[in-house]
Amino acid sequence: MSKPRRPRRRVDGILLLDKPVGLSSNAALQDVRRLFGADKAGHTGSLDPLASGVLPICLGEATKLSGVLLDADKCYVAEARLGLRTATGDAEGEVIETGPVPGIDALRQAATRMTGRITQVPPMYSALKHEGQRLYALARQGIEVERAPREVRIHALEVTPLPESDRVLVRAQCSKGTYIRTLVEDLARAAGGCAHLAALRRTAVAPFEGLPMHTLDALQERAAQGGTAALDALLLAPAAGLSNWPRVQVAEETAARLARGQAVGLGDTAAPGRCAVTDDAGRLLGLGEVDERGSLRPRRWLLPNAADGL
Repeated sequence: MSKPRRPRRRVDGILLLDKPVGLSSNAALQDVRRLFGADKAGHTGSLDPLASGVLPICLGEATKLSGVLLDADKCYVAEARLGLRTATGDAEGEVIETGPVPGIDALRQAATRMTGRITQVPPMYSALKHEGQRLYALARQGIEVERAPREVRIHALEVTPLPESDRVLVRAQCSKGTYIRTLVEDLARAAGGCAHLAALRRTAVAPFEGLPMHTLDALQERAAQGGTAALDALLLAPAAGLSNWPRVQVAEETAARLARGQAVGLGDTAAPGRCAVTDDAGRLLGLGEVDERGSLRPRRWLLPNAADGL
């Protein structure tokens, strides 16, 4: 007889999970959702099973912020193996090219040239779609299709030698949509050689830099000792995901109009652009956007009591 399904509950917040190697982002998400008994859950940007590191998981009303958090800058530490290129761009693929091992000086010079706005051709082993099919599914059938280059921004790129002569650490701070496997390949190519990604860890996702992460093992232990109340104490308020956004504070009557989907005039009291809307006590109400005429429109609204404030 199967176990009865655990009842779901409303719980609002953001958990910074330290995803382990070998687990897909969706599997990690489902594990967290089960532990918290959450009715809704979503993550803010996949990590490959071979990668570890920070995976922000939004629960409850915080899932309404998942879309904007996908746009966040991220930091990675990658181990690159030089002299070998693989079909998948990582350690799981077969070797399809061998070449010289670039020296550290050449790699650092290439890193300097690759800092700023660059274009990448997405890898075939990616979740992008072509005519309704995932690229990685086509790649597994031996099919390769043309992919349009995409512009990304590399804010910082450092290369550090490792004791093994054919391995280096690559530290990257970059915009959304950056493929680190492709970055490693392009970096080695620009330095006169080839390479593939041997290991990858995501160390930060804006705006959560410097905040503690939690492993699944630690979460399971905490749940066994203190139940969901002990887990809830680890959650960041949904507002933490908007800590780097401009704020617009509104009175109760104005908040009620916004909650009904109505726009309100602010005059010249707020700069145009997207904003976090708060009440008089500083509690997050939702996402808004101010237009050039000073009119504030609601974009995503949170249910009451979803956050304790910014």
